[in-house]
Amino acid sequence: MYTIMTDSCCDLNPRVAAGYEKLVILPLSYTIGGETYADSMTDPKDVHAYYDRLRAGEVSTTSQITPAVFYEAFEPYARSGEALLCLQFSSALSGTYGSACVARDMILEAYPDAAIEVVDTLAASAGQGLMVCDAAENRTQGMDVRENAAWLREHAQSYAQWFTVDDLHFLKRGGRCSPSSAFFGSMLSIKPVLHVSEEGRLVARSKVRGRRQALRALAQKFGELEASKDQWVFISHGDCEADALQVKQELVDAYGCDPEKIVLSFVGPVIGSHAGPGTVALFFRGKDRG
Repeated sequence: MYTIMTDSCCDLNPRVAAGYEKLVILPLSYTIGGETYADSMTDPKDVHAYYDRLRAGEVSTTSQITPAVFYEAFEPYARSGEALLCLQFSSALSGTYGSACVARDMILEAYPDAAIEVVDTLAASAGQGLMVCDAAENRTQGMDVRENAAWLREHAQSYAQWFTVDDLHFLKRGGRCSPSSAFFGSMLSIKPVLHVSEEGRLVARSKVRGRRQALRALAQKFGELEASKDQWVFISHGDCEADALQVKQELVDAYGCDPEKIVLSFVGPVIGSHAGPGTVALFFRGKDRG
């Protein structure tokens, strides 16, 4: 059995991640208060404390995984002859995928027979996590590493990734909206509805008045994109579980989704640095990304 490797931007629920054999999650890093940490937070108390620091005005910056770190991670598999499937955070949002490709090429120079497939998920947060879970299921069904990588690339555009944020100033700081839009949006309680595009970029698609309407708009995408109610659905949130649960209930009530197959997780510190507290994101497979 080959190993599946991904990075911490997948925001997988720890219990879900623990259910898969030979799954490795490499952490990106973030810096806050002059200290740098690995993006490996799993304790809800730690997550809450982190978001409280953002709410208090502290600034968190992030760093991608370097080629050297990837090389060190890949080398033992190449040396032992074990195949490796590597799924990375969208190349349009981070240089991590590029770092993985550089490391793979270096490995192949030293180990020409190594089997390392690096996939640009064109996804973020638990959308990437959903692809990781599908890759693990494909592996269980007997797909070899190259078949699995090809399947993921072929189906990448079916992973719908929609979210909203509570405070536009975090997106403004990251260049995702203008200062004037952030100011007037906050004054008027305008909430953006965004998605990860076909190119893996963060794109604002609409604006609605008020938090409740924004959360309802996320759930409505499930119906608009003709998603199957029998699939696994992931919802990630930036320390606002009650809002994530509201989206979950909308999916159950409006579309008959099985509540046991709707999995919640935290938006980790790396993505949370840019999206901010109060982020809610919905991930599922539809007819396309929308």
